Amino acid sequence: MHISKVTAVFFSATGRTEKTTDLFLSHLPLPAHKVDITPFSAEAVSLSFASDELVVLAAPVYGGRIPAAAAARFARLKGASTPAILLAVFGNRDYDDALLEMQDLAQKAGLVPFVCAAPVAEHSLMPGVAVGRPDEEDARKMAAFARTAWQTLQQAPQAQALSVPAVKGNRPYKALPSIPFKPSASGACVQCGVCARACPTGAIPVEHPNQTDKTRCISCMRCVAVCPHRARGVNKLLLAAAGKVFALKFGARKEPEFFIGK
Repeated sequence: MHISKVTAVFFSATGRTEKTTDLFLSHLPLPAHKVDITPFSAEAVSLSFASDELVVLAAPVYGGRIPAAAAARFARLKGASTPAILLAVFGNRDYDDALLEMQDLAQKAGLVPFVCAAPVAEHSLMPGVAVGRPDEEDARKMAAFARTAWQTLQQAPQAQALSVPAVKGNRPYKALPSIPFKPSASGACVQCGVCARACPTGAIPVEHPNQTDKTRCISCMRCVAVCPHRARGVNKLLLAAAGKVFALKFGARKEPEFFIGK
């Protein structure tokens, strides 16, 4: 089938998911229009897609699920049996129900997720896990996956002829975990407001960017990543201790997984 346009819609708190998405997009024959739905200001974004377009949805995996904020924004998309490619980027532990959740969201939005992938990227919270991922081997596999996905699309007479691949996961999905690491501001904070504008959930008041609403914080570490003064962070001793345990359990290299409908 003929594809007139490619749009990538992604949620990427620390830039790792965007980097992985860019790696995939670089191997498609058409340039992609990118839509970043990470900022809180994107919660009202509503996009519609025609049947001759291709949509790439990408989100990170937090505790085996995609972030609730990403799920809510994906739910505002509207397709017309539009072919879609899903990327659930995980930090070397597992992606559990994340791809299944993305499939369900995509289909409810009128998309046809005919190929899905669970690529590995450096963990956004636990230091030392999956450092340097995606690497050259990941890039090679992603290139092959992109070529196969495009060939599958080209061989289909129309989007309705594409099938949705079976992926692992369970319904009901596992409960979203409560992550104990909530970033806070140090004395180095100058209240510039960069973190408040970037926060995906509005957990940092614009009027008082040195504060954090821990009930809204999802521990995505976006505020830590964007702070120009390195004034935000979590308890280093607790994080180091948790990181050692995490690395012992999940430090062994895991490979990306790919699924293509028949």
